[in-house]
Amino acid sequence: MQATTLPLDEDTRLDKLARRRARAKMGFFSHATIYVAVNLGLIALSLSTGRHWALFPLLGWGVGLLAHGLSVWVFAPGGDMMESMVRRERTRLVSKSEPW
Repeated sequence: MQATTLPLDEDTRLDKLARRRARAKMGFFSHATIYVAVNLGLIALSLSTGRHWALFPLLGWGVGLLAHGLSVWVFAPGGDMMESMVRRERTRLVSKSEPW
């Protein structure tokens, strides 16, 4: 197989995007790990007191973790969904700018 070579500026752009997405994914994994560890502690504390209050921080923080996950995995720059949205917007803008 022959390796494809990209122009230097395109290669640099892809490297920056790849690094940005990798940092975002690592940030999400750190967030998820801390979420699990803290909430396990809160659940244990909640069960030891006989009250089930740990559900509230679990759900509240879970919504934040879900939003973080969506921003990293679904709406990330360079992601499939984002790229398809960009293509659609470019098509719309080009069609609006063309004189009829």
